[in-house]
Parts: sequence; C-alpha cells; structure tokens
Amino acid sequence: MLFHPHTVQARASTALGLVRLAASPAGLCGVWFEGQRHEPVHLLHGDRAWAEAAGHTLLQEAAGQLQQYLRGERDGFDLPLDLSGGTAFQRDVWRALLVIGRGGTTSYGRLGQQLGRPLAVRAVGAAVGRNPVSVIVPCHRVLGADGSLTGYAGGLDRKTALLALEHAPHRHDHPQPLHLRQQPWLPDDHDIQTLKEHA
Repeated sequence: MLFHPHTVQARASTALGLVRLAASPAGLCGVWFEGQRHEPVHLLHGDRAWAEAAGHTLLQEAAGQLQQYLRGERDGFDLPLDLSGGTAFQRDVWRALLVIGRGGTTSYGRLGQQLGRPLAVRAVGAAVGRNPVSVIVPCHRVLGADGSLTGYAGGLDRKTALLALEHAPHRHDHPQPLHLRQQPWLPDDHDIQTLKEHA
C-alpha cells in the first residue's frame, strides 16, 4: 500500500475496540482496529509514524460516524474516501464492497463474477483482506460460498458482531476451527460450474 506523504492519524474508542483512523488530503484512507492484520504498523507507531491530528475535521467526523454506526444509531457513512493506495485491482474490489448494502452479504466467488474475474477468487479474497478502511468499506460482508464466516483482518469476533448489528444472514451455527481456515482453497460446486463454463 502506498499512502499520501501528508497523511495524518487519530485514535478513537468504539464499541468494538480502539481504532486508528488515517486521512490524506483527498479523504479517509484508513481505519484499523488496534492490532489488526495488515495494518501499516510502521506508519501508525514509532519514529516514522504519521502525525497525530486529533483535531482534524475529517478524522473527528469519521470517528463520530463510526461510533454512531457501531451503537446502531446510523445506517451508513457519508465520508470522502481515498482508496488510491491500492493496486487497480484492489481498488476495483474495494469499490465493489461499497455496493453491498447494510444487511446484505456476498461471497468471494460472486464478487469475482461481478468484477468480470470469475476465476480470481483467491485474488479477490486477498484484496478484501487488504482493505484499509474497515467497516466503512464493508469487507466484513463477504462470506464463504456456503455462507460461513471466513477470515477477517480485524478478527472473527468483530466480523460476527458487525453482521449481527446489521442483521445480515450468515452461517454461524458450526464455525470451523481457525486452523481449518488455513487450508488451501478447494473449489465448491459453484466454482466447478464456473470452471466448466470457461473450459
């Protein structure tokens, strides 16, 4: 990920834990839960970290909207976003995530089909996992092909809480142990049909 050199950051407390928010001159470019996988650690902590800007107007507005959303006091977000730090493919995936409405879900396979890349399920999954603007760009709404919870950079407990808050359907009755999610990708019936159609 590449970020604008004049990016600034702030911290905020939410119902799901502490978050770090980042803004460039173009818009909100980051929301990470504390300790989230793929957070830009060297830009959030230490000597080379982005400047703290607790009074930054956009960061204050983003923190307020996020806190309201997680308390169930608002249904969406009205914030300028800067997703320019990703690759062209990542940006396409992140923009597609913005179309998934509150209470809705999709699968990695369906997302790939929407993008015209039906065989790029793993690449779609990787891009979803690298989403820099958690919750606001709703990567938590992407599920496994069978509706099961899959990985979430902010933790499966948060993904479960977000989907419950949004009343989104998902299969949670028999969650797989975390170590099973590390297994290599195996095609499901939908993927096999797609492969046959494109053979």
